[in-house]
Amino acid sequence: MWSGQPHPDEGDPPPLEAVPVPWKSVGPCKSHRESPRGLAETPGGEEGPAAAQLDVLRLRSSSMEIREKGSEFLKEELHKAQKELKLKDEECERLSKVREQLERELEELTASLFEEAHKMVREANMKQAASEKQLKEARGKIDMLQAEVSALKTLVLTSTPASPNRELHPQLLSPTKAGPRKGHLRHKSTSSTLCPAVCPAAGHTLTPDKEGKEVDTTLFAEFQAWRESPTLDKTCPFLERVYREDVGPCLDFTMQELSALVRAAVEDNTLTIEPVASQSLPTVKVATVECGSTNTCALSGLARACHHRIRLGDSESHYYISPSSRARITAVCNFFTYIRYIQQGLVRQEAEPMFWEITRLRKEMSLAKLGFFPQEA
Repeated sequence: MWSGQPHPDEGDPPPLEAVPVPWKSVGPCKSHRESPRGLAETPGGEEGPAAAQLDVLRLRSSSMEIREKGSEFLKEELHKAQKELKLKDEECERLSKVREQLERELEELTASLFEEAHKMVREANMKQAASEKQLKEARGKIDMLQAEVSALKTLVLTSTPASPNRELHPQLLSPTKAGPRKGHLRHKSTSSTLCPAVCPAAGHTLTPDKEGKEVDTTLFAEFQAWRESPTLDKTCPFLERVYREDVGPCLDFTMQELSALVRAAVEDNTLTIEPVASQSLPTVKVATVECGSTNTCALSGLARACHHRIRLGDSESHYYISPSSRARITAVCNFFTYIRYIQQGLVRQEAEPMFWEITRLRKEMSLAKLGFFPQEA
C-alpha cells in the first residue's frame, strides 16, 4: 500500500519491507481489496471512496434481492403447507364424523337387538305358560269325558230287557214324574258336556279377565328420578325400596352365610346356574349342611330333588339348589339384568312401559318368594 502519490520519474517502488514508511490508511481497506481496479484507474485517490460506496450499494441491493426472493419462496412454502394442513384437518373432521355415525348406528343396532331378544324371551315364556295352561285344561277335559263315558257304560251294562234302567229309558216313568225328571236329566247331561266352565269339580275354571292395573304415583316418581341418572347404588330411593321389599326377602334363605354370598354374586353379576351333571362334584359344607348331595338344597337345607347347581364367581365349588331356590335366584337375576340394560342405554322405551316391565319383574320376585315357580319339564 502506498503512503502517497507515486512519482513518474521513479522506477518500481521497493518492496514494502525495505521502505521505512510509517503505516497509514488512506481509505477503507475493504473497498481497496474489493476494487483494486478502481485504485489502478484513479491514481489520484479521489474517486476511490465513491467506487467503494458504489460497490457497497451494489452488494446491498443484491443482498436485498436475495432476501426478498428467499422471503417470497418461504411465504409460498408456508402457504402451501397451510393449505395441506387445512385439507388434512378437513379430512380428519370428515373421518371423525363418519366414525361417530358408525358408533351411533352400532349402539342403536345393539340396543334394538337386546330389546328384541328380551321381547322374544318374554313372548316365549308367555307362550309356554299359555301352552301349559291349555295342556292342563285339555287333560281336565279328557278326565271329565272319560268319567262320563265310564258312567254311561255302567248305565248301559245295568240295563236289561227284563229289568230296564229307568235312567236310560225315562219314558217308562210315571206321567207325573216323567216330565220334570226327563227335563232335569237332559239338562244335567247337556250341562256337563256343553258347559264345562260351570263344573269346577271336573277340573275346569273360568278364564280370568284381563288384570286391571294402575300406576302408583309414588313408585313411578321414584322410578323417574332413578331413570334420569340410572345407577346400581342401593342408597337411591328407587333401588332402596326394591331391595327392601323384593330383593332382600327373595334372597333371604335359611342358610344365612351362603345367602349373603349368593346376594353379592348376583349384584356383581358373577353367579352361574347350570344343570346338574352326571359326574361327581366336590362336597362343600355350609353351616354343617352337606351341599354335595343332589337330594339336599344348600340354601334351604331341606331334602329336595336338586336338578341345578350354582357357582359363585371363579370358585370351583358348586352348591346344589332346589327348583324353588332356583326360581327365586332367577327372578332376582332377571330384575338386575333389565336394570343393567337400562343403565347401559340399551332399552329405548318410554318411562311407563319400562316401569311396568320392572313391576312385572318385581311381581315375579314376590311370587317366587311365596313359593310359586314354574314346573320343570
